[in-house]
Amino acid sequence: MLAAVPAPSVFVGTADVVTVLVLLTEFAMLRAPLLRSQVRLYAFQSLVVSSLAVIVAATRHVDELYVLAAVSLALKVIVVPVVVLRLMREADVDLAGTTTLSVPSMVLVAIGVSVFGFFSVGTLHIHSEALPAPALGVAMAVVLVAFVLIILRADVVSQAIGFFSLENGVSVASLVVAFGLPLIVEVAFLFDLLVGSSCSAC
Repeated sequence: MLAAVPAPSVFVGTADVVTVLVLLTEFAMLRAPLLRSQVRLYAFQSLVVSSLAVIVAATRHVDELYVLAAVSLALKVIVVPVVVLRLMREADVDLAGTTTLSVPSMVLVAIGVSVFGFFSVGTLHIHSEALPAPALGVAMAVVLVAFVLIILRADVVSQAIGFFSLENGVSVASLVVAFGLPLIVEVAFLFDLLVGSSCSAC
């Protein structure tokens, strides 16, 4: 007789939904024909990641994550999108640049790399006290799809947004692997990516 499989907790279910939402937003960025749509999707994705940090902080009692969530909310949800949208208005550009592949082909490539990333990480059998293990696979899928966005989109704005969203995937992965990571390390890593992206956009 088979043993009954326990139902997932509310926290596990919520974490799974939130991480999948991060990945779906990444796919939406890849398909978006308007640059301002990509920027707004990035802001939404960053809001979701910040919410995930708050959920982990509340359930695992890691107070440092509240500060990280606040910094992420201010910087990635408000400051970066506002600055990028203002620069786009000044440059009078809104349509994404040409790509080497059609949109359906890009989506198929993104699906392929995301499936590869998800199942590759699953073979590592990493267990986490903060988030369910599949969240790490989703985070890796987000990182790989962000690379697809960076490589296949020809315009600088899309590439910068892809680089920013790649950091969101890294943030989710860090919550899975080392949710107790010192705040200063997380913030320093975040600012390093942002400065690097700003320089590349210039």
